[in-house]
Amino acid sequence: MSDDAATEIVPGWETVIGLEVHAELATATKLFCDAPNQFGGEPNTNIDPVSLGLPGSLPVLNEQAVELAIRVGLALHCRVQRSVFARKNYFYPDMPKDFQISQFDLPINEEGWLELADGRQVGIERAHLEEDTGKSTHVGGGGRIHEAGHSLVDYNRAGVPLIEIVGAPDLRSAEDARAYVSELRSILVAIGASDGKMEEGSMRVDCNVSVRPMGDPELGTRCEVKNINSLRSLGRAIVYESRRQVDLITSGDRVEQQTRHWNEDEGRTHKLRSKEEAYDYRYFPEPDLVPLDPSVEWIESVRSALPMLPRERRHRLADAAGVDTATASLTVERGMDDLAVEALAAGADAGRVLVHIENNLADGSGLLTAAAFASLVAMEVGGDLTATQAKTVLAVLVVDGGEPAEVAAGMGFEAMDDGALEAIVDGLIAEYDEDWAAFTSGDDKERKKKSGFFVGQIMKATNGQADGRAVNELLARRANG
Repeated sequence: MSDDAATEIVPGWETVIGLEVHAELATATKLFCDAPNQFGGEPNTNIDPVSLGLPGSLPVLNEQAVELAIRVGLALHCRVQRSVFARKNYFYPDMPKDFQISQFDLPINEEGWLELADGRQVGIERAHLEEDTGKSTHVGGGGRIHEAGHSLVDYNRAGVPLIEIVGAPDLRSAEDARAYVSELRSILVAIGASDGKMEEGSMRVDCNVSVRPMGDPELGTRCEVKNINSLRSLGRAIVYESRRQVDLITSGDRVEQQTRHWNEDEGRTHKLRSKEEAYDYRYFPEPDLVPLDPSVEWIESVRSALPMLPRERRHRLADAAGVDTATASLTVERGMDDLAVEALAAGADAGRVLVHIENNLADGSGLLTAAAFASLVAMEVGGDLTATQAKTVLAVLVVDGGEPAEVAAGMGFEAMDDGALEAIVDGLIAEYDEDWAAFTSGDDKERKKKSGFFVGQIMKATNGQADGRAVNELLARRANG
């Protein structure tokens, strides 16, 4: 996706990254039974015969999970289609049936894409339904199975509905990967499909990494890295694994296709096992479930109920403010794009609106209305309030609401006469003549230092009522005149 040399983790080498994101769907019950889908319960309490894989128990598909999967597919611009469930066979203690019900060659969603905040697109190969596994806890040693004295298994998570979103190998840097996961999470939360809480395991990332010499069209041997539970860990794991593979190749060894475990404390990956291929799982159609074939009417009903997605919100704000989508992204992330768009529609200056949201509204907009926001910006741009005064008034509007003009008047804020400001500046120049000489004739470092000194003195002399921009412009004119 990105050919910029600045994204090279190892100079001269290109890292190719494809992410598999598992997100637990926000249903009330599990995928194939009516056991609760809840986080944080006592071990082995959210269970029933189906989630324990007891003989004679049969799966019944959760309609809500299917609808959420359709939402995900539509939000990711996928083709929503007839799908078939399959048995994926493997023998881990956290799978009580010794197989997982998943989708293999016929997933519900295929061939989509998502757009990053900067406008670049990343391909989505598929987004399919499957059930989650239980959770093993290895007690003793370092918490790894080969060091443990014994292991415990909690089946509360077994059977929880998952959507597995398989991204194309379009990513080329740790920054790209973090941006992708962040965007995907914001989409899942926006459509109500998942809460996206990586810290609770409801969104988990497996990272496929390979390397190749820059410009080589052939893909290298990939390794899948598991146990990534934060965006920070994702970036660190990609960097470490890229360097490890390059070191192997440049020393004359070869990269073995493996599944590897990320150890956050050590900052490195460890081999878990040789990487399985599809045939190792012996997929075959699940005999207890019929094919899933959502009707066109159902799909369109889901589509019509989708909210405005982050991509659409960025483009809407970018168009209204005359900026690019990357500039608009922070406002959208903070959920203030409606406020910004309405203020812009009322005639507010786009630059000041975005600056205030970025710098002065990090904790939320509170009782601030779009009309009041637009009025405040108009007073600032028109010179009735300095930038400092506008910030002070804005803080009051967020907490108490009200009209900017009334709040400003109550605080005694008045526009400062240009002549009065010039007189104060000239008086300070005469009082601090040595500092002024250093400001006008010193190097860049000295000029910056003395500029801050004079601005501080002027603000003190005017009780903060001077406009910072006007002060800097006046100092520049005096220095050049």
